[in-house]
Amino acid sequence: MTLALVGGGLRGQLYARSAVASGTARVTAIAEPDPGRRTALGAEFGVPADRRYADWADLADAGRLADAAIIATQDQLHTAPAVRLADLGYHLLLEKPMATTEAEATAIAAAAEHNGIILAVCHVLRYTPYTRMLKELLDSGRIGRLVNVQHLEPVGWWHQAHSFVRGHWRRSDTSAPMLLTKACHDLDWLVHLFDAVPTRVSSFGSLSHFKASERPLGAALRCLDCPLESTCPYSAKRLYLDCLADPDRHYWPLGAVTDERTEAGVLEALRTGPYGRCVYACDNDVVDHQVVNLEFPDGGTCSFTMSAFTPMEHRRTRLLGTHGFLDGDGQTIRLVDFRTGEEELLAVPEADGDGHGGGDQELTATFLRAVQTGDPTLLPTDAGASLATHRVVWAAEQARTSGTVVTLTA
Repeated sequence: MTLALVGGGLRGQLYARSAVASGTARVTAIAEPDPGRRTALGAEFGVPADRRYADWADLADAGRLADAAIIATQDQLHTAPAVRLADLGYHLLLEKPMATTEAEATAIAAAAEHNGIILAVCHVLRYTPYTRMLKELLDSGRIGRLVNVQHLEPVGWWHQAHSFVRGHWRRSDTSAPMLLTKACHDLDWLVHLFDAVPTRVSSFGSLSHFKASERPLGAALRCLDCPLESTCPYSAKRLYLDCLADPDRHYWPLGAVTDERTEAGVLEALRTGPYGRCVYACDNDVVDHQVVNLEFPDGGTCSFTMSAFTPMEHRRTRLLGTHGFLDGDGQTIRLVDFRTGEEELLAVPEADGDGHGGGDQELTATFLRAVQTGDPTLLPTDAGASLATHRVVWAAEQARTSGTVVTLTA
């Protein structure tokens, strides 16, 4: 099958490469505003020069050039291409978040339904071997009825600095609230575990540390000029120069900073670009920690914590049921059976690919199968289901900013 790539950043590249590597798809058109990236991706995927567009609208004006499109533009630029390409009959693999406002996400869902196209939002956590194993344990009744969940998203101190203080997702007005850009994954996943959308939501959180009032005395505006750099946990110099020695970090996070894989190239990017700024002297405004509390229709409850102040690790989840207890970290699951008192430590099957625990690759493969067979039921979510879990995120943000408990209506 054929694909159009709309947005050639790191996520768009990942999905396109996964699709091509599967042997079942090829990229036949690209829309990417950066000329260097557009040329490189066009050469990589063998896309003719006349099918390489600087603007997604030019690609759309050419008619339907492929069976499906990957939309991986910046968060606030999802809606117009998604609606227009759905109208042209493209099936859509849409990077999360679906959109940055409820009205725009609703418009995307309506376009998908009206045009009868397959739309998969990239809720990659649903597609991992870990999630499948955990869901099978729940659905088989191994811990009885699920009553309570404790879930932690350990963002990681350096990941927070990279993406949400210095990077593209640092401001709500140019991107979206951090709960949407980072953790709509998680709230969608928790809805998946409970098989229900919550009825009530509360939330608390703020930007506590990465701000001017926390700036150490004597700190410079850039890490390369700072006398405190060597002892700062958020040193850009240490983080990005260390990436040079680790090929696994060349694509990300270093790829967001510079295309030059040399010390001189990294230092120049830190001297002139956004990733070299002091974390206490940026223009960021998104939270660095947040808790969300959920109540489900059957009385079940969930507490979710997203925090910058952790190592960057797998998410950790405790699931408390009437007959047992599950404790998972993405790699192993501890099962305690209340009926027998026995404990098991279950190893999660190895994933095909390492992106989000194999979720990136499996999502892409499942989407391709759904389009090829014309069977949208192969996907665990459709546009309506994704819209419903995004509404949980917006309700949590409303609760956080208003200091209220928000009731969700069907």
